[in-house]
Amino acid sequence: MSCPGTDNQQNCISSGQVQGEPPLGRELTERLLAISHRYCQAEGGCHGPDHTERVHNLALHIGHLMNARLDILSAAALLHDIGRLQETRSQGKICHAAKGAEMAGEIMTELGLPADMQKEVLHCIESHRYRNNKVPKTLEAKILFDADKLDSIGAIGIGRAFLFAGQVGARLHNRGVDVAKTRSYSTEDTAYREFLVKLCKIKDKMLTPEGKRLAAERHEFMEIFFKRLDKEIHGSPPDNPAGNPQ
Repeated sequence: MSCPGTDNQQNCISSGQVQGEPPLGRELTERLLAISHRYCQAEGGCHGPDHTERVHNLALHIGHLMNARLDILSAAALLHDIGRLQETRSQGKICHAAKGAEMAGEIMTELGLPADMQKEVLHCIESHRYRNNKVPKTLEAKILFDADKLDSIGAIGIGRAFLFAGQVGARLHNRGVDVAKTRSYSTEDTAYREFLVKLCKIKDKMLTPEGKRLAAERHEFMEIFFKRLDKEIHGSPPDNPAGNPQ
């Protein structure tokens, strides 16, 4: 099986299993995957193991196109969200990127990864967060940033936004919401608020050509979806210019 958007020789993680020969080798990749799954399964929801797998696939896809270090990308993508549970429990007071980098450093040292590689991986993890003063400087860090952000927009992004809203007990929709008077992790933190606060801006923050291309497609779909959601929530029928029976 091949990953969407990649050729048959590109490496892929699907349903928790490594396909093909991974950049880090099969044994090390499976160990990192197991570690990642343990932390991400504890977090669950929109940041569960499936998110990590999709980011890994996207990162390798973009990295392959840009001749990046796929071994660095693979390790960084698999470990990028292991600090997420700490951020969730603190309701955002702890930065999962900084915490994740701290945890990843200990993990990579135990696994015997070279010090120079560890430094590159840690930079990728530290700088992948959207709300962060750490700027991605290396090619691999820019690619991980794009891959992670791409998974938060489009159809996947909408689904994850609703999943998160359910986790925090938010309602289905809040049309006309004043985002200046709402806060995250609250009942007002709907998928629509997430779109207004963050998701609608992501396409303009992409750092790689492929990231920009994919983000433009996914952004267009989100615009269509939320316009349709407004219509259905407020009882307006869908557009039917031909007057055909619904």
